[in-house]
Amino acid sequence: MGLLFSKIWSYFGTEEHKIVIIGLDNAGKTTILYQFLMNEVVHTSPTIGSNVEEVVWNNIHFIMWDLGGQQSLRAAWSTYYCNTEFVIVVIDSTDRSRLDLSREELYKVLNNEELSSAAVLVYANKQDMKGALTAAEISKHLNLTSIKKQQWHIQACCALTGEGLYQGLEWICTYLKFSIQHSFAKRLILKYPLSPQEVPHELANNQYPCPPSKPHPIIRTDNSPK
Repeated sequence: MGLLFSKIWSYFGTEEHKIVIIGLDNAGKTTILYQFLMNEVVHTSPTIGSNVEEVVWNNIHFIMWDLGGQQSLRAAWSTYYCNTEFVIVVIDSTDRSRLDLSREELYKVLNNEELSSAAVLVYANKQDMKGALTAAEISKHLNLTSIKKQQWHIQACCALTGEGLYQGLEWICTYLKFSIQHSFAKRLILKYPLSPQEVPHELANNQYPCPPSKPHPIIRTDNSPK
């Protein structure tokens, strides 16, 4: 069964997976996008409209859309949601005065029907700056535990140094892999029903890895690898 899933993963890994990156202006969205693309900090200016890049990591192809966060641009975010598998939400952990606005925009996004099955990664950015709220504090303020429809994860990070960014991307890759395995296993069983004696032990006991039925967040409160 493990070899079969490895072959399935090698096939699906060649597909492109769409990610939209959202957040208020000056949160660090574009810096994160180009850290993923070039592994370095590039000079950025406020995004007008969007930036789109293909990012390949661990042989997985992502199409990442960085959406401008200014007030005049946020109304257009929904035009990018079609076929989105993951939403990356970037929060400026030092911008306490706009956390309520960040929360309001977050739930507008999550309530969009086109994103009902998209998984959500929240980056608590700018952890290197004095006075930054921790990932746990950001999670509490955004009331992330109230999210029921989507799987979610929050990751502390610093876009300028890259710390924490790849731990977040690893969560996306793991979730994607488990989702593909879970979906394939369900389809296989529906197409070829097995007797109880024929069902592989790991399937019969629900021991193969798959996303939990309810959100099961992992909160990182520092930037160290886990």
